Amino acid sequence: MDNADLLKQLRIDRNDREDAGRGAPRWPWIAGALLVLLVLLGIGGWWWMGHRPLAVETAAAVTPSSHSEAGAVLDATGYITARRQATVSAQITGTLTEVLIEEGDHVDKGQVLARLEDSGYRANLEAARASAQAAQAQVAQLQVQLVQARADARRQDALVARGLVSTQAAEQARTAVASYAAQLQAQQRQAAAAQAQARVAQVDYDYTVVRAPFAGVVTDKAAQVGEIVSPLSAGGGFTRTGVGTIVDMDSLEIEVDVNEAYIGRVKPGMPAQAVLDAYPDWTIPAHVIAIVPAADRGKATIKVRVALEQRDARIVPDMGVRVAFLDQAPRAAASAPRGVLVPAGAIVQRDGHSVVFVVEGTTARQRLVTPASQTYGDLRLLPEAVKAGESVVLSPPAALRDGSAVQTSTTP
Repeated sequence: MDNADLLKQLRIDRNDREDAGRGAPRWPWIAGALLVLLVLLGIGGWWWMGHRPLAVETAAAVTPSSHSEAGAVLDATGYITARRQATVSAQITGTLTEVLIEEGDHVDKGQVLARLEDSGYRANLEAARASAQAAQAQVAQLQVQLVQARADARRQDALVARGLVSTQAAEQARTAVASYAAQLQAQQRQAAAAQAQARVAQVDYDYTVVRAPFAGVVTDKAAQVGEIVSPLSAGGGFTRTGVGTIVDMDSLEIEVDVNEAYIGRVKPGMPAQAVLDAYPDWTIPAHVIAIVPAADRGKATIKVRVALEQRDARIVPDMGVRVAFLDQAPRAAASAPRGVLVPAGAIVQRDGHSVVFVVEGTTARQRLVTPASQTYGDLRLLPEAVKAGESVVLSPPAALRDGSAVQTSTTP
């Protein structure tokens, strides 16, 4: 067999290959792929329908009010002021060696706030005390001499009566008594002066200690150790005039400027309510102390003093405040009920129990509740399980379950 025959045997017939391809149909593979795709689409649709967020409306749980409303006849703005505050300074000029206060410290009356350099004043005090002691010793010596002179005078008088000594000797003894008595009186005056000088030195020494004039809170620390303080500001700008400022927090009150056109509506003693700008949800009962009998010509206002009937650490001087003057004092309720108020429609039955759904982020959480018997219009009291400010679902749909995803819209 030659090469040409071998090549013919190796040649592939095109018709045979096409017949072989027609012998293996492809439609079963296509049908299988479509079936798998339909199954995947069904699973995806089922998952999406089961996890689609439910659109719900919510409302905030609120705290029951313990006071009834009273009509306001006038509103005004003002500031918290302290009737009793003081910038404490030393009564002498000196250098600070200790400053024992910081802003915010509570101090008692007489408490030491600072100390000045006192070596010179201490030396003067010790010298004055020594002089007073020496003067007192001289008084004691003269008292002893006077006692002896009186005894001698009595003996001389007895001898004169018996004719044993001359009358001159008795007169000399009496003169010695008078002399010692005069010297004693003079020395007692000197001793008193020395004691007075010691007291002056003690007062000067006490001035080196700065004490709180009354109990209060330190609102400003104005000096540091090493600085010079003086009540007269001697030394110019390098001298401090005060160590710190103390405010008696029990003397805080409100000062408001009332337009003179409306001052006739305000009366001393009338009730009022104050709301601090920093705490707009906190209403403080108050009343009018006095109307200051002077007008501000520039602002056409009259100052009114208002007393706060509650004390609280959140109230500090110079805070802004709004005051509502009331026609009558608000009637206090018996007591504010414990718990929160929610719309009655937020409470539904699940498995025989009363529940509400609280929204946490984008998830609804089911909570078992026991509503109180009393009602407040369309609101129900929940003594527990829900906190003030939490959002509850209104009219929860039947499909809503614990852990369901929700999309919320708030009802005012």
